Amino acid sequence: MRIAQIAPLAERCPPRLYGGTERIVSYLTEELVRQGHQVTLFASGDSLTRARLIPCGESALRLNPTVRDALPYHLMMLEQVRRRAHEFDVLHFHIDLLHFPLARMLAQPVLTTLHGRLDLPDLKPFYEAFADLPLVSISNHQRRPLPPVNWLATVPHGLPRELLPFRPRPAGGYLAFLGRISPEKRPDLAIEIASRAGLALKIAAKIDRVDREYYDSLIAPLIRTHANVEFIGEIGDQEKAEFLGNAAALLFPIDWPEPFGLVMIEAMACGTPVLAFRRGSVPEVIDDGVSGCIVDDVEQAVAALPRVLALDRARVRACFERRYTIERVAGDYLAIYQRLLAARHAAAAHTAREIPALSLQVA
Repeated sequence: MRIAQIAPLAERCPPRLYGGTERIVSYLTEELVRQGHQVTLFASGDSLTRARLIPCGESALRLNPTVRDALPYHLMMLEQVRRRAHEFDVLHFHIDLLHFPLARMLAQPVLTTLHGRLDLPDLKPFYEAFADLPLVSISNHQRRPLPPVNWLATVPHGLPRELLPFRPRPAGGYLAFLGRISPEKRPDLAIEIASRAGLALKIAAKIDRVDREYYDSLIAPLIRTHANVEFIGEIGDQEKAEFLGNAAALLFPIDWPEPFGLVMIEAMACGTPVLAFRRGSVPEVIDDGVSGCIVDDVEQAVAALPRVLALDRARVRACFERRYTIERVAGDYLAIYQRLLAARHAAAAHTAREIPALSLQVA
């Protein structure tokens, strides 16, 4: 199958350090290539892939100090997609909503995976205007805020099976917080939980410019006043295996409708159990009592930590292998691509049957 994957340009595929959507697009692309499909990746020019790469800019935008506005670069990418659309059987977009007006003008089947939060008030009228376009969610909870739209499936994320090796006996003895520093991720609560439990906490997270003041005014002072807390900063995949693999547990005390939460399955791949708040996709991702524990507040989190630390790490890893491998993700998407192609062929055949009759009426 000839497949186009259209990635955001904030990070390369795969990201050098932090990055969610581009990381999943990269894993999916490489797995589809491994399975023998002809895949073209529209992404930043510094991306690394075995697929055919259409470079859309020299490098990832977030780490390019000369870039002030990402929109022009994404619009130029869409022009590249428009020009080459005839080369593909299906076009798979991962850039939220920028391409929607273009999608209706393309002859090829178009699929959009929505990776972000959908509860923002401005999104409802937008999706009402494009309610016919085929969509995929990454969790069932992610769908809830939208009006009736054309959901084809929910496809949870996955990772390459051997990307993060299983660590049966962690050497670090610390709790981990991984991701980004922001109010909705609640690193302050991770610090409180670890401190009240009397355990060390290591924080590996990026700080976006928009969150710099939050870090400087709230999180940095907490780190300075808690001797059990260490701030590592932003890390990539090589460091992530050691960081998560040697952690006794991952803390995920989110305070927002998390669409998926990739870090949860990254921890599970290492065999590291997850202690998470009951928000967004968490109840869908974690098998409570098997791959982690789900709680509602700090009090419950502190009380649940001994139970989390006692979970069987081999069962945590087995949960990952059963539910969250990239092979499963690719299989889910290939089934959707086939459905879209079958629907397009059926529509074309119906149109072909109607044309002679219409011509006779005109004559």
